[in-house]
Amino acid sequence: MTKINIMALRHSAFYSPLLMTMAGGFLKAEGLEYHYDVATPDKTVPDSIANGSCHVAQSAVATRLVELEKGIDSDIVHFAQINARDGFFLASREPDDAFSWQKLIGKRVLVDHFFQPLAMFKYALFKQGVDAPAVEFVNVGDVNAIDAAFRAGQGDYVHQQGPAPQQLQRDGFGHVVASVGDAVGPVAFSSLCASREWCKTDMASAFLRAYKKARAYVIEAPAVDIARQEMDAGFFPSVDPEVLAHTITDYQALGCWEPETAISETSFEHLQDVFLHSGQISRRYAFKNVVVRV
Repeated sequence: MTKINIMALRHSAFYSPLLMTMAGGFLKAEGLEYHYDVATPDKTVPDSIANGSCHVAQSAVATRLVELEKGIDSDIVHFAQINARDGFFLASREPDDAFSWQKLIGKRVLVDHFFQPLAMFKYALFKQGVDAPAVEFVNVGDVNAIDAAFRAGQGDYVHQQGPAPQQLQRDGFGHVVASVGDAVGPVAFSSLCASREWCKTDMASAFLRAYKKARAYVIEAPAVDIARQEMDAGFFPSVDPEVLAHTITDYQALGCWEPETAISETSFEHLQDVFLHSGQISRRYAFKNVVVRV
């Protein structure tokens, strides 16, 4: 077996196509044994790819756009999509079957302030006819701090990636009322990236074969089966199995995981719409400078 080092910028059920590439035995069938890490401030995706400790990583096409805006040169390219929509949800304090985005006006929302979730949330407000300054954005820190703060009573709403809001609901602290993915629509959200050189290797070809099979599986398989395998692999030790299955069902229903693995130019341009609106880029960048076909 050949060892392949895989890194995630963030760890979530949202990335089940990649997680099941590992947990579902698809890599093993290609002769690859995985080592999986989650990035930290001291061990980033770009640094790990550059020093060779990571072969392939879950990241976001937007990371390269921001680098290009800053004039940063990089050998990292994005070669396959993971999610074709944003995977964040809004949860409220009380059930609200009649929720509308206008209800956020004047309310305190614990918003994930990482660059892409923040840009997407602002664009969702724009698409839904809400002026961002009319909403009180509360920044309490990282994903763990956001969850703890809402459980402690801070904020009227919380903005989180699954399965965190679904677990909040299960624990009686919140109720999922909306999806940012629904509000924004299709976009090149999360992706797989690697060095240009690695993308030309036999390992890359074997990985992509495994990934395509895993992706097809998570689109069609019962969520409970996917959740069981991810739990067995140790990916979500503190999440209730029913909550994990519910979250995966939500993502299947949203259409986050499309059959096509290639990142489309249309979704890339939609992504640039989001980041132009947020002011994080000042102009459009060429598709070929960010995305490759493997």
